[in-house]
Amino acid sequence: MPVIFSTHEIHPHAVRILEQTGEFVVASAPDQETLQREGREADVIIVRAPLPTALFDDPPRLRAAIRHGAGLDMIPVEAATEAGVLVANVPAVNARTVAEHVMMVTLALQRRFRMVDRDLRQAGWTAARAHADLGHDLAGRTMGIVGMGAVGRAVFKAASSGFGLNVITATRSSAALPEGVLRVDLDTLVARSDVIVLCCPLTAETRGFINRERIGRMRTGALLINVSRGPVVDEAALVTALQQGSIAGAALDVFSTQPLPVDHPLLALDNVILTPHMAGITEDSMMRMGTGAAEEAVRVLSGELPRNFCNPQVEARYRLRFPAGG
Repeated sequence: MPVIFSTHEIHPHAVRILEQTGEFVVASAPDQETLQREGREADVIIVRAPLPTALFDDPPRLRAAIRHGAGLDMIPVEAATEAGVLVANVPAVNARTVAEHVMMVTLALQRRFRMVDRDLRQAGWTAARAHADLGHDLAGRTMGIVGMGAVGRAVFKAASSGFGLNVITATRSSAALPEGVLRVDLDTLVARSDVIVLCCPLTAETRGFINRERIGRMRTGALLINVSRGPVVDEAALVTALQQGSIAGAALDVFSTQPLPVDHPLLALDNVILTPHMAGITEDSMMRMGTGAAEEAVRVLSGELPRNFCNPQVEARYRLRFPAGG
């Protein structure tokens, strides 16, 4: 019976699908040593935590690493390809979920929700109500979206149609942009935007590209929303800007070090909303991601190629390992 190994628990509906195909096993812990040891004999791995590269050193049975979601930074794709292992993902299924999160935290920052809530509880009605004079509407402001993939497009739709924001974008995508969004270079976007939303993948090009210089070009009242990956932002430079008030606020779902250290300076700031890498997670999106990953696993174990095949150059090598899908 094939073994489907998951780095974390997944939605019960997805588990039921997998248990009809093989033995479903969840890692006892998501650290590198445990994943290496417990995942060694798997036929398929469902990925919700970074996989150790060593897992792909001549794996005896491994057919596929399937991302529970879209981003591939948790899978060493080159090592998987070299080993003849298929890589697949489940793109776009949580894009609307992330977009809803973006709008939620943007509104909360604009209307000073954290401070209003805190002061109403601790200092009373008058102190809390005073924050309203410093709040802002969203309509008519400019949102700059960095990355116009599925998430970026979902954010654009919510921002422009739902809240009357003007939208500009900096993106490497060659796909046609939605009507109503203007494409600009990154430096122009940083300088012109009231709200900057990072939706880009983590690559060699994007790592650290929201650096001290670019943060310094942001408007004094600007907000930075990061739902991509922590290392795209120079975290120390951002902390300094937030402490000095050179930008108005930030909402961060991802960080350079995860989990966020308990003594991190971001935790002491009132003008920041922090969430534990959960922008794309709801009960609904977990079912969609889990079901999508499970269906890809069943497809692979049935001898087919993944529908969302992320390393097609591996096919010839994979067929040598598993002739005719067998």
